[in-house]
Amino acid sequence: MKQSEKTIIQSIPNFLDYCDVERGLSEKTQENYSRYLVRFTSWLSKSNKKDLLPHELTADDIWTYRVFLSRATGPKGTQLSKITQNYYLIALRALLGYFVARDIQCIPPDKITLSKEATKEKTVKFLALEHIKKLLESASGTDPAGLRDRAIIEALFSTGMRIAELAALNKEQFDSVWNKEDFEIGIIGKGSRPRTVYFSERALTWLKVYLKTRKDKEKALFINYRSREQDDNRLTTRSMERIIKRYAIKAGVPLFTTPHTLRHSYATDLLTQGVDLRTIQEFLGHKNIVTTQVYTHVTNKHLRDVHKKFHGKDLE
Repeated sequence: MKQSEKTIIQSIPNFLDYCDVERGLSEKTQENYSRYLVRFTSWLSKSNKKDLLPHELTADDIWTYRVFLSRATGPKGTQLSKITQNYYLIALRALLGYFVARDIQCIPPDKITLSKEATKEKTVKFLALEHIKKLLESASGTDPAGLRDRAIIEALFSTGMRIAELAALNKEQFDSVWNKEDFEIGIIGKGSRPRTVYFSERALTWLKVYLKTRKDKEKALFINYRSREQDDNRLTTRSMERIIKRYAIKAGVPLFTTPHTLRHSYATDLLTQGVDLRTIQEFLGHKNIVTTQVYTHVTNKHLRDVHKKFHGKDLE
């Protein structure tokens, strides 16, 4: 291990390049790391440690920073939650991992432990099929925007795509759909990992109906009809989130419904139909099977409910 001549603060741009080039992390993850490390660098400066070298960072420094986070507030003036504090610590741990990968002397990343309270079992929120049906039927508009909205909801539930992946699709990727009853395309997902996503016959039908309204030369598959002509008309992820929220209210389905809820619903439906976890991992584009295993808690509950409802009834 060598001692770096660069300070921790000076090393952060190189760390972000490392995340991009060598680890292949998504642009969003890099942005998050950069944003979370801003608070750490600010703390270093306020603590008169802005010239601290990687090997000079101690366990006491880490503890003091954790105390600082526990008392810090967010943009709305509220105290940072344990989960949010963990995000800041994860970013710092990733920075230390970069030092280790570069054989730069520093405190081991595993010395930074996360709050157990914030790492308890994750709750997956999903929609039952009757709610999915109501959500789809609520998008019944016949104008181009209404048909676009229906195609978006159908595509999200059919493919399990993340909202950013759907927003990035281009119209030319669907030039060959017209004589097909279902369709599959390759995409580059989170962490620059390629995978194949599948459009059902129903989803493809609505997508064709929407595409027939498109007489423009815009590159994006889904466009914003309210944008000024000189603007980039690609529909943003934020706009898609608003669309889903609007139809969720209209349909009377749970208010927690978001584009990611449809991804959870997609995975949960496949699992309850008996699809194995490894296949679901491929469908979702998860790097690690552990991430996919969160859905087993949902299906386990489903199995318990089925068992309770049907098993041994003839003995009663």
